[in-house]
Amino acid sequence: MAVDSILSSPLGPPACEKDAKKLQYIEEMTRNADAVQENVLAEILSRNSHTEYLKRFNLGGATDRETFKSKIPIVTYEDLQPLIQRIANGDRSPILSAHPVTEFLTSSGTSAGERKLMPTIKEELDRRQLLYSLLMPVMNLYVKGLNKGKGLYFLFVKSETKTPGGLLARPVLTSYYKSDHFKTRPYDPYNVYTSPNEAILCADSFQSMYTQMLCGLYEREQVLRVGAVFASGLIRAIRFLQLNWPQLTQDIQTGSLNSKVTDPAIRECMTRYFRPDPELAESIAKECAKENWEGIITRIWPNTKYLDVIVTGAMAQYIPTLDYYSGGLPLACTMYASSECYFGLNLNPMCKPSAVSYTIMPNMAYFEFLPHEPNLVGVTSPPKLVDLVDVEIGKEYELVITTYAGLYRYRVGDILRVTGFHNSAPQFHFVRRKNVLLSIDSDKTDEAELQTAVENASLLLREFNTSVVEYTSYADTKTIPGHYVIYWELLIKDLSNSPSNEVLNQCCLAMEESLNSVYRQGRVADNSIGPLEIRVVKNGTFEELMDYAISRGASINQYKVPRCVSFTPIMELLDSRVISTHFSPSAPRWNLQRRR
Repeated sequence: MAVDSILSSPLGPPACEKDAKKLQYIEEMTRNADAVQENVLAEILSRNSHTEYLKRFNLGGATDRETFKSKIPIVTYEDLQPLIQRIANGDRSPILSAHPVTEFLTSSGTSAGERKLMPTIKEELDRRQLLYSLLMPVMNLYVKGLNKGKGLYFLFVKSETKTPGGLLARPVLTSYYKSDHFKTRPYDPYNVYTSPNEAILCADSFQSMYTQMLCGLYEREQVLRVGAVFASGLIRAIRFLQLNWPQLTQDIQTGSLNSKVTDPAIRECMTRYFRPDPELAESIAKECAKENWEGIITRIWPNTKYLDVIVTGAMAQYIPTLDYYSGGLPLACTMYASSECYFGLNLNPMCKPSAVSYTIMPNMAYFEFLPHEPNLVGVTSPPKLVDLVDVEIGKEYELVITTYAGLYRYRVGDILRVTGFHNSAPQFHFVRRKNVLLSIDSDKTDEAELQTAVENASLLLREFNTSVVEYTSYADTKTIPGHYVIYWELLIKDLSNSPSNEVLNQCCLAMEESLNSVYRQGRVADNSIGPLEIRVVKNGTFEELMDYAISRGASINQYKVPRCVSFTPIMELLDSRVISTHFSPSAPRWNLQRRR
């Protein structure tokens, strides 16, 4: 039977028979999304019916949606924390899950507050592996010939900790990379990495990055795609190359390994790469020595077809920098996942970043959606949660999940907008994390609004061939009145034509013009908010910020620059790197509108 005839799907003709089966699986799951969801909930409730948590709510063995929704409350992490802490302390009774909790998956710890501990069970690895297995069959529909080369992916583990009860606590990607699912994965010609496992599994981030970069340089002609988990991770890798290319090319020239790389497993595995290659070293050094690094990715890895990184949500900030370094290569966002649960995948991974939508796979967990209507005033009754297949195109929802590992009606905190459906499964655009706010008075600025303000202000920098590489902010309440402070790191491509103080002052005003009417009212009418301030910091400051976060336990894979900061050592680090300060030269526009 021909491969094309195995699958009749709007997704397109598969690259091989294995892909055909995976694409057919996607079709089956999404065609029967509601039935799959009903079965998932029944299975979760049935197997966990005797857990301490579910017994509180007297389900009486019921596994139907109506009983579940009428008796089980919607919860946040804070609601579950006492139970999770008992498990962490060594209580092995079935508290949340009938299956033993095998480890805790930690959140990145950079979005807000302390790192969260998410209980997980052994079979969740199978679910995560299943979603990973669907990514390349979809990508192969759009990019041909990926079996003819390799992927240069910068992947990292974090050294794990143990809870008082002896369970491992580590980021979800560390858990996956250290599992047999990853370490002993079968050979797949469509998914071969340049980085050896020994480099990925090295907990020392310098040694890991150095080795992965060295392997990627040795195999530069075979690299067909370059990636990291988040866009920020890939930019960090390019910055690493900028700082370390003399040593890397020296290693290639001599066929030796830098003495700073001491990990025994790495040194042993690298013997198969060692070969003196002066010609390769010279060609790489020639490109890296140039002052202009525009298009450096395709100059070093000339056969790269696309970049595989997450550039949705807060990561959209990195798109101009990635375009600069790659010469405008396509940016592929392939999947949507978190420590709590893996959710779905992008069925059109080569679309523009602004058009990325993720199709929820209904077998991963039981999904509900809380309508997100922040502007609704005077409504006291709690909104009714909506099932997966009943969401409406154009509306925004907060994601609520029930998982096999023992989270029941748990608010993830992600705000999603419905963009369409694939069969009966909805597709969502990731809007933002909920409640990432700046506030001085009654004003409230969330992450998406701040991102838009930065983008609008950065338009003023275009004529100077300058862009905002990175930013964060804080609400300075020490001044009277308080004011927003925005830290910018700039990429100035032509030092002879850098933006003036006046231009950067106008950037402050452009940001204020982009903020909401409550903020502008506070500035203009109430005088409750002072002029917005931009502090330009030295290049490399945000890399130092990441290094600091990693030294305090953040995961290099999951690290995201916090868009709002308040922790004193971070503020001190940022302020010590400021090279210029700028304020709005005038108040933004604001019109008093009569309320009827």
